[in-house]
Amino acid sequence: MVTGSAPDDLTTALAACAQGDRTALRSIFDREAGRLVTIAERIVRRRDLAEEVVQDSFIRIWTQAHQYRPDRGSARGWIYAIVRNRALNLLRDGRREYTVEDVEGLRERDQVDHVMAAWHRLDRTSRLHDCLGALDDTKRRGILMAYIGGYSHGEIAGQLRIPLGTTKSWIRRGLSALRECMA
Repeated sequence: MVTGSAPDDLTTALAACAQGDRTALRSIFDREAGRLVTIAERIVRRRDLAEEVVQDSFIRIWTQAHQYRPDRGSARGWIYAIVRNRALNLLRDGRREYTVEDVEGLRERDQVDHVMAAWHRLDRTSRLHDCLGALDDTKRRGILMAYIGGYSHGEIAGQLRIPLGTTKSWIRRGLSALRECMA
């Protein structure tokens, strides 16, 4: 198995996992675990829970690798979606315990500003930056809050002060426009 940095390597590694190749899973872990923990930590806001999310996610990656279809999206996107969904499920299940520091540290405005800063840090010559820039501000914020910040649709609706149904449809239409632009 090739272990370089091309996107096809993750696709190859997932196919190998589906065939029972443990070294392929290790390769995915070595390449992606650090970033995955960071993403999970942004959502659950605790390092120990983020590590638990990533561990659970790798079990799911191992057992569900046969379900990955390259024609439906990138391997990296599939893996990251598993981590994001596991982190959100952890929050929804109520398994997260808040500490005093967590409660004091939860400043929604700062979190939203952090999410928007991620967009501004994108390479300005990248296609993704151009495509996100083509969206109106509210749709762009909604997509970034969902996929960078890990906010639920309800949290996004509250932050943007728009109805939940509107939030869902804007995110869906924004993602459709992004796919079209990126194609």
